[in-house]
Amino acid sequence: MSNGDATQTGLSGAASAEPIASALDPSRVNKQRRYFLIGASLSVASVGAIGVAVPFVKSWNPSAKARAMGAPVDIDFSKLKPGEILGPMPAWRGQPVFVVYRDPAAVALIKLERADLADPNSDNMDMQPEYAKNPWRSRRPEIGIYLGICTHLGCSPKYYGEVQPESFDANWQGGFFCPCHGSRFDLAGRVVNGVPAPDNLKVPPYRFVSDTVVTIGLDEETS
Repeated sequence: MSNGDATQTGLSGAASAEPIASALDPSRVNKQRRYFLIGASLSVASVGAIGVAVPFVKSWNPSAKARAMGAPVDIDFSKLKPGEILGPMPAWRGQPVFVVYRDPAAVALIKLERADLADPNSDNMDMQPEYAKNPWRSRRPEIGIYLGICTHLGCSPKYYGEVQPESFDANWQGGFFCPCHGSRFDLAGRVVNGVPAPDNLKVPPYRFVSDTVVTIGLDEETS
């Protein structure tokens, strides 16, 4: 082999070795690896952020149960007879509802002026429909609809359609009695003087869709 050939071979070998050495340069390898890891981390973070955002956005929407609790409810009281009550039942927004069918004697009794009622005209009640301002606190004198929750501490009162002097004050003419702390209300849900409950029973918004079916949660103002 001539010196020229040797020189050409050496130059060729040096030229071919340079890319290999450059590829194996530790600093270059570390940079490429770092760029790869950064890219992979950003990709994973993006996917994770999307995964977190989806349930977070969904949490803004009310659940089906929550929507159902606030939805209007129809109550059929066609089997109710004068002097009877339907309820309490968890009918609207998770709150029990009373539907009372008053007989003619109860309708007449409610209309009488009485000094033992704390708020006979429902003047102290906030957010009450206008049809709660009459003596019967209802759209129809014979049908009373009230939330079955005592305004003292939220117990559910019991309904007594007639006077029971052996158990209560003889001046009380019947209505609702809360066994938790002794609060009494008349046949229209009006609280009597001197009991723990501060207010009358609440009247929910409602409207009649027929003579014997009522929709709780809707009236002319809220429909």
